[in-house]
Amino acid sequence: MSPLWIWGGAALVYAAFRLWYDGIPRPLAAAEIDDLVSRLPPESLENEAEVASMRAFLAADDGREFAMVNLVKLSSEPVAHPTTGEKMPARDVFQVYMKDFFPALLRRAGFPLLGARAIGGYVDSWNVPPDPGWTIVGYMRYRSRRDMMELVVDPRFAAAHRFKVAAMPVTFSFPTKPMAGFFMSPRAWVGLVVALVAALLHILLAR
Repeated sequence: MSPLWIWGGAALVYAAFRLWYDGIPRPLAAAEIDDLVSRLPPESLENEAEVASMRAFLAADDGREFAMVNLVKLSSEPVAHPTTGEKMPARDVFQVYMKDFFPALLRRAGFPLLGARAIGGYVDSWNVPPDPGWTIVGYMRYRSRRDMMELVVDPRFAAAHRFKVAAMPVTFSFPTKPMAGFFMSPRAWVGLVVALVAALLHILLAR
């Protein structure tokens, strides 16, 4: 195999990865926002303040990635399974939701940047409500605001959403734009892995 084919193939693999990971940045148009908001689940439209906040977030779309902070309190008592009514640990009910949610998120190049279990209460806080007893903190990467909304309005998740509601009596989320971090971006480490594999193939075939 010619080195040209090796490195050309590596370039194509990395280009395909970047197309999946970054997509084609396209800010949401006003008509798209109206359509997506109108397709939100009925329970999501009941809170007018949150709908207004969502609209403002979508209207400021730059077409690029963002990360959602999620604070979750799982019920400390067994909860009823939304389908069978059987009492079971909230964590198990929540995992049913995640089993449907995570593959769909990954298809849109979304994934957890961080997941952590709370091991204590507030140690530095002011002018906020009392700690409800958070269980999990998640930091979820979304490829774009369009991807997030298309996931939210997907009718296949209407049933799965019941498991999320049943498992967590308290939660809140808000979007962020990462500013700094000490973790290597997949754009860098995937490129390095692809280049390493291509280099090893080049060396093996050159012998």
